Amino acid sequence: MTRLSEISDLSDACGGLVVRRDHPELAGALDWLIRNRRLVAVLPGVYGRSDLAHLPETRMRAACLRHPDAVLVKGAAARLTYWPDAPLGDVEVATRYAVARSAGFLFTRRRIPPELIRERDGLRFTDPVLTAIDLADFDCADGIDIALRARAATLAGMHEALRLSRKRRGNFERLRLLLDSRDNPWSAAERLSHRLLRRARITGWEGNWPIMIEGDQYFIDIAFKALKLAIEIDGRLHETDGDLFESDRWRQNALVGAGWRVLRFTWAMLRDHPEVFVAAVRAEIR
Repeated sequence: MTRLSEISDLSDACGGLVVRRDHPELAGALDWLIRNRRLVAVLPGVYGRSDLAHLPETRMRAACLRHPDAVLVKGAAARLTYWPDAPLGDVEVATRYAVARSAGFLFTRRRIPPELIRERDGLRFTDPVLTAIDLADFDCADGIDIALRARAATLAGMHEALRLSRKRRGNFERLRLLLDSRDNPWSAAERLSHRLLRRARITGWEGNWPIMIEGDQYFIDIAFKALKLAIEIDGRLHETDGDLFESDRWRQNALVGAGWRVLRFTWAMLRDHPEVFVAAVRAEIR
């Protein structure tokens, strides 16, 4: 077997990557491939095939190969677990020691509790309970809402992850977001509707309440069970996701057929006319 074919086999086995320090005997062949741009540096000492080096998956694997203690966090961890199309710019990585920044990466010195780390196929990444609260910034809780909707994490699990990560800067705001999630919102629009109901002191409802109708399970966005009143919230995704739009209509038809009254509100209605939303709900309750 030639050196070049040996490198090709190693690369195929590692997702298109080769680590120089692990194969000093291949230094000459590696240098030839690098000079001819068949391999390019993804991280210092970690080289990838030129057609794969730019891919997020390649960068994630490169981080874990270069730094054995590395843990993928935030968007990278979300893509590997519950949110395949999570926003991802730089691949964010937690390490126990300081690492210089490289293009396409953001390394943070941080200790992740072992019980909050998952490992698969040589990749180490945070559990969804920690990923969700890491992703939630102080203006947007999509990371938490999507984890709840995917049932990849529970609020109790997120509270435990926060407890295990105590003394981190920003934990007070993370706790505030978790408390704001106590009624199980699955989108920003649902979260806003919950806030409006609580602010108006309207009680007797549950968020994303499961119900079986003729053998099919549905989740009512906001259910006043005692009144058989369902409040359905069309969030921002409904404007672009045709499947979601249609599934909500099937659900509404099933609820009406089972004797439920249904009110629908959009994200824009909640944002621009919150008082109309509250008044309409109060009218139906009366």
